[in-house]
Amino acid sequence: MSKDYYKTLGVKKEASEDEIKSAYKSLAKKYHPDLNKEASASEKFKEVNEAYSVLGDKTKRQNYDRFGSEQGQQGFQGGFSGFEGFGNFGMDDAFDIFESFFGGSPFSSSRRRRQARGADLEYSMDISFEEAAFGAEKKIEFEKNVPCAECNGTGSEGGQTEICPVCKGQGMVKKVFRTPFGMMAQTASCHECGGEGEVAKSKCRKCSGKGIVKKTKAITVNIPAGVESNSTLRVAGEGEAGERGTVSGNLYIELNVKPHKLFEREGADIYLEYPISISQAALGDEVKVPTLHGDVSMKIPAGTQSETVFKLKGKGVHYLNSDGFGDELVKVVVKIPEKLSKKQKELLEEFASENNEKLKPRKGLFGKVRDAFS
Repeated sequence: MSKDYYKTLGVKKEASEDEIKSAYKSLAKKYHPDLNKEASASEKFKEVNEAYSVLGDKTKRQNYDRFGSEQGQQGFQGGFSGFEGFGNFGMDDAFDIFESFFGGSPFSSSRRRRQARGADLEYSMDISFEEAAFGAEKKIEFEKNVPCAECNGTGSEGGQTEICPVCKGQGMVKKVFRTPFGMMAQTASCHECGGEGEVAKSKCRKCSGKGIVKKTKAITVNIPAGVESNSTLRVAGEGEAGERGTVSGNLYIELNVKPHKLFEREGADIYLEYPISISQAALGDEVKVPTLHGDVSMKIPAGTQSETVFKLKGKGVHYLNSDGFGDELVKVVVKIPEKLSKKQKELLEEFASENNEKLKPRKGLFGKVRDAFS
């Protein structure tokens, strides 16, 4: 009698491979005898495993859909036997199950060989306000591991190597150990050769067989225009060299922009407070205003009030990774003299007597606050 494997896994006949695998992992975890102590769990687990051994394989599933469970399983009784009680499924499925239970897998290193890599380095650099605004080239020096020139980074005297006696040139070694799921095999990089498959015939005397030595390195770094404080630049391959010729790490440069004596910055715009006199505010004037691009002329209309803001377009910081510049915003502040000469006092008194228009009080911020609470 043909078995309904779709029903066993609780999926529809048109279910995708991912849906079938997800259902199987959930049920396998639920009914595994080491995790579920109910009497029926073991039998249920076998049924789930049998169903997935067919539906989880594209060819078997096609045969099952056409001919039923007997033909679906016929000729496909091989599989991965390293797991006791898990039945017929592939290495990838074993990896996924272990990962779903424990958040990791002992097969990580056997699925792909990873090359050792040198460590990353960090460097802190101070730059001026102008260098951040317009970009710059900066030369820096730092100490790092570099490939040994004596052995060309191989760690071997004269660059001569031989087959690793531990892994026999494979670069990987296999370990077998027992788990709640049965005997499991783990393949990892060989500790003797670091996964290279070769070892030094005679260790280099200069680097003691590591293939790296300490050296002061000088490089030129391009600071992009428009960077801000605490930005980080990545210089690929300028970190520590890896042992025995493996890949170097990266250099990460943290930028610290020094404050400017006049300007403050927000994004690509800069801000300046510019003092003017009572007469300049009342009569108007044309003044020279400092910018990052040099001094420019700015007109102050007659009757300008204190804290009026003027915009100098395109006189700010270069946009990061884009063309053009931000703006400079100039706030004029009318300075009231604390001391007056006799003549200045007479002139102001004369001005006051001739100014017949009296200033009238108006409802401002305080009036609005009062009305809000009345």
